[in-house]
Amino acid sequence: MQSKESMEIETVPIPSENDKGSLPKKPNFEPLKAHEMSDGRVQFRKVSVPPHRYTPLKKAWMDIYAPVYDQMKIDIRMNLKARKVELKTRADTPDISNLQKCADFVHAFMLGFEVVDAVALLRLDELYVESFEIKDVKTLRGEHLSRAIGRLSGKGGKTKFAIENATKTRIVIADTKIHILGSFSNIKIARDSLCSLILGSPAGKVYSKLRAVTARLAERF
Repeated sequence: MQSKESMEIETVPIPSENDKGSLPKKPNFEPLKAHEMSDGRVQFRKVSVPPHRYTPLKKAWMDIYAPVYDQMKIDIRMNLKARKVELKTRADTPDISNLQKCADFVHAFMLGFEVVDAVALLRLDELYVESFEIKDVKTLRGEHLSRAIGRLSGKGGKTKFAIENATKTRIVIADTKIHILGSFSNIKIARDSLCSLILGSPAGKVYSKLRAVTARLAERF
């Protein structure tokens, strides 16, 4: 019988902990600044000022200017000729998204929201502004349209305040346009209530439905 050739086994030494330490360290890069992300280019946003918001903007200018310039580190100015609020990033802007947040904040003020409500857009990420018109829900004309607007606000704004407090939103009714500021789920509940009022539901029925929905929401959280 022929003798079988013995199999050659090659052993590879396992690197010890000391050898592992000899590997090059991971590079540690400094986080990019906002102006470095955009290759040093300055980014702009412009927000138009409607004629009826010009005087309120003058009165509330310092309340708008302070959080935008001091906290968000965004340059802001009013262009009197073009009637636009201009915003731009600067070298010490910590995050590029701050520019869009500030633009949304100024735009919310132009839609009619109070500064104290609109400033929440700068501090919270999950807030939005949704706008729609009464004609998007139902085509109404003349007195029918006036009555629908009256149902939305209620006597002395009672209905509007009730929906705002129940859904933790803020609502602006500007003629036939409706703007809602809040989180996604809360906007949906407020919008459903407003649509029911536009379609002719009495306020009492909407209140009872709101109570049921808000109780369900409270249980979920």
